[in-house]
Amino acid sequence: MNSASSRSRTLKTVGALGMAAATAVLMTGCGQSSDSATSAATSEAAKVVPQKQTTSPSASAQLTEDQQERKKVLDATKVTFDDAATTATGEVAGGKLVDLDLEGVDDDDNDQSPSPTGSGSPTGSASPTGSASPTGSASPSGTASPSGTGTSSPSASPGADGPVWAAEVAEKDGTIHTVRINAVDGKVIEARVDADQDADDKKQTADLLAQATQTPQQAAKVATEKKKGTVTSVGLDDNEGNGVIWQVDVVGSDWKKTTFDVDAKNDTIVREETDKD
Repeated sequence: MNSASSRSRTLKTVGALGMAAATAVLMTGCGQSSDSATSAATSEAAKVVPQKQTTSPSASAQLTEDQQERKKVLDATKVTFDDAATTATGEVAGGKLVDLDLEGVDDDDNDQSPSPTGSGSPTGSASPTGSASPTGSASPSGTASPSGTGTSSPSASPGADGPVWAAEVAEKDGTIHTVRINAVDGKVIEARVDADQDADDKKQTADLLAQATQTPQQAAKVATEKKKGTVTSVGLDDNEGNGVIWQVDVVGSDWKKTTFDVDAKNDTIVREETDKD
C-alpha cells in the first residue's frame, strides 16, 4: 500500500513538471512570434512612408540672371524713387526731371518708341532707363550720349559705394544737368551740365517738357497702382508723334520688370510690357 502510494506521487510530480515545461515552451514561442510580426510590420511601414527631405532648393537658384541682379541692387537700395527725384531737381534751380534711373536694374536695351531725333529719349539716350553722360560718352548703363556717339561701358552693378540713381534734370530752356545720387545714403555724388547739348537738343527737351502736364511722380503712382512693386526708372519720351509719355519701370516681388507707357497729359496707361527674364 505504501509502495503504490509512493509510485502515484512520483507520477504526479513528473506529470506536473512536464506540463510546466510545455507551458514554458509555448509562451516562448508566442513571444518570438509576436516580436517577429512587429519587426516585419515596421519594415513594411518604412517602405511605404518616404523619408522626410531635410534640404530645399535655394530660392535664388530659381531666379534668372537678370532677376538675381535686380534683387541684388534693390536689396542694397535705401533711397526711393521719390526721394531721389526730389534730391535731383533740388540741384538745378527751377529744374524739371526728365529721366531717373537706378543703375544696374534696367540696363538691357528694350524696344523704345523713337523720338523725333531717332533716339530713345529727348536727351538722346538709347532708352528711357539710361542717362546720358555730360561728356558725350555712354552712360554707366551703356546707352548712347546726346551727341549720338555711344561707347560701351562697364556694368552698372553696385560698386563699393553701393547702387546709384542717375538723373537728368532740365532747365527751362532745355539745358540738361546730370545728377548722380548714392542710393544708400541719398548724398549727391555728382552734378554737372551736359556741355555737349546743342540748341536743337535743348529745344526738343523743352518742347517735350512743355507738353507733359503730369509729373513723373504722378506717372509712377499710376504704374504702381497697376502693379505693386518698386519704381526703378522713369523717363520722358515722344509717343511716336502722338504726344508724350512717361516710361515707368516697376520691379515686382517676383523680381520681374514691367514697363508702363503712361500718357504724360492724362495719366492713362497706353502700353504695358513685362520682361520675361
